Amino acid sequence: MALNKLRNAIQSGEFLLTAEVAPPKGGNPIHMVEIAKRLQDRVHAVNVTDGSRAVMRMSSLAATAILQQQGVEPVCQFTGRDRNRIGIQADLLGAHALGIHNILALTGDPVKAGDNPDAKAVFELESIRILKLIDKLNGGSDWNDKPLTDGATDLLAGAAVDPQLKSWSSLQKRFERKIDSGAQFFQSQMITDFDRLEEFMIKVANPCGKPILAGIFLLKSAKNANFINRYVPGVNIPDHIIDRLAKADDPLAEGITIAAEQVKIAQQLCQGVHLMAVKREDLIPEILNQAGIAPLSESHSRQTMATGIAVTA
Repeated sequence: MALNKLRNAIQSGEFLLTAEVAPPKGGNPIHMVEIAKRLQDRVHAVNVTDGSRAVMRMSSLAATAILQQQGVEPVCQFTGRDRNRIGIQADLLGAHALGIHNILALTGDPVKAGDNPDAKAVFELESIRILKLIDKLNGGSDWNDKPLTDGATDLLAGAAVDPQLKSWSSLQKRFERKIDSGAQFFQSQMITDFDRLEEFMIKVANPCGKPILAGIFLLKSAKNANFINRYVPGVNIPDHIIDRLAKADDPLAEGITIAAEQVKIAQQLCQGVHLMAVKREDLIPEILNQAGIAPLSESHSRQTMATGIAVTA
């Protein structure tokens, strides 16, 4: 069963909503499915991570197939860390056959950062080459330009972007290479500097015409924010945000409010948001409620009514 909410939303210019869930660390997907179903009517697609932070979990392809079977549209993350070109091509063909068409191409976190630091990394193809590979498969050929005898794929390729990268020239060059390699949408890393995001949109992203989804992260406490500042490269959560969390009677509720405020800011700057609420994905609907974003079914109903009125007039 193919689902196309994300592709259709991109084509119609809607404000895009995605959220991130992790596959189970074990063989039981029930909790992941329950969380994803709660998000089903709030986001266009649910990202399934692929060994995030190089921590071993269920295959992203298997997990997305399970969500697909449950009627939840997934974005399957693919990294080059653990597969060579044979394995990546095999999995991408399998994704297409299973009706999984949304792919986020990533290089992958370094092995030493995870729970198997002595494992052998592959990294034969990084994110840009994976995008090029997807483009080849969609065109009916494999990595070696040999025809796919049993049919081309139809994959919607996305990529990551970090507007807060210190080197502006490196940011622009890599972003443009991903566009040239076939990226159709971008999900950003966690955004903490919205002035920088605005500058990135004006100078780099807007002329390219591809949707950018700003990464919005739910901060649960001042301790959580300080931990991220200390251990997540490229992230600098401002002191005024940490102070708000530290002074709040209910830090988690304050974190929800901050995330909702950031969603509202992103609505003025870019074409969507990618919501990350590690281990509290159940709170994503509340973030969207506070940001004034209705469930997709309600939004669609209003659009249909508006269109009907316009036609009648």
